[in-house]
Amino acid sequence: MASVAPNPAASPEEELLTKTPALTVQEAATSAELPPHRSHDPQFNMKRTDPFQFGSRYLQESDDVFEFNAWDHVETDDTYKEYAEQQYAMQRESPVSDFDKRRFNSDPAKWWNLFYKNNTANFFKNRKWLQQEFPILDKVTAEDAGPVTLLEVGAGAGNTAFPILASNKNPKLKVHACDFSKKAVEVMRSHEEYNTDFMQADVWDAASNDLPPGLEEGSVDVVLMIFIFSALSPIQWEQAVRNIYRVLKPGGEVCFRDYGRGDLAQVRFKGGRYLAENFYIRGDGTRVYFFEKNELAQIWAGASTAPEDEVEAEDTTKEVTESEAKQPLFDVEELGVDRRMLVNRARRLKMYRCWIQGRFRKK
Repeated sequence: MASVAPNPAASPEEELLTKTPALTVQEAATSAELPPHRSHDPQFNMKRTDPFQFGSRYLQESDDVFEFNAWDHVETDDTYKEYAEQQYAMQRESPVSDFDKRRFNSDPAKWWNLFYKNNTANFFKNRKWLQQEFPILDKVTAEDAGPVTLLEVGAGAGNTAFPILASNKNPKLKVHACDFSKKAVEVMRSHEEYNTDFMQADVWDAASNDLPPGLEEGSVDVVLMIFIFSALSPIQWEQAVRNIYRVLKPGGEVCFRDYGRGDLAQVRFKGGRYLAENFYIRGDGTRVYFFEKNELAQIWAGASTAPEDEVEAEDTTKEVTESEAKQPLFDVEELGVDRRMLVNRARRLKMYRCWIQGRFRKK
């Protein structure tokens, strides 16, 4: 089978969407009688050299869609697009109440604290796939890499930081793992592999006016932002990007992955979850935004792209002068859309996931 990164979903309902039943005995017997499929051919099974290739199981017209659990690079069909637009219209007609907007936006840390209190460190799988998606992680963890400071924003329970340290051979690597949630930081600090010689876990609001504890301007080589930007309110994006710009060294790199518009998790939202366009409240009270590719390119280049929809948020943003607003911040080294069609063969259902992955370099 082609190599596919695991689903990095961020809520219980999203995790369930990606689970499909195993082959029955009858299905296995039928599959054994079929001629070898190209995805079993070694030439399609090799580890991909281009991280932004996003898998090699391509769906062609002659294929049986329900032969495998997942296909790469599949655009949504017209039926799904129509269904999605109907869902979006329904969501807009049934938004979050003004009372709940204030409740969820005034103290988002409260909801993340509750999330990690209820799920501790057992909810997310360790992200061992990151070295494949971001080869710079192999470079900075090499034995001869020299002094390297890596900042992870939105580190959660450490499911990125600890796998990186487990494979690290660089005695001069220091990982700063920061999260908005005090409970998440407590979970990281209580982990058996937490070693302050190589890792420092702290509470930090990426959209505040402060830099992460223990870090100065221009002190970080690599920033990881994996499914964290989507948790911010749109009016916080600009400040968060400027904070990352401040803390990075010139030429420093941001490794980014988050949700794309049209992802199944977005389409499945019911009424009463809509905050603003592409912005929702999950059942556990945490927020999530679904991005367009061009939107992210503008955000990281330094353009202000907060949607016109009014979104009440925390008073953590600071005023930005006109000269600062015009300052180019990052070069978009790579930005790709990772589309995957998941198949439930028992129920004959097709489900579409969409993630956006990028690398941004400080000018």
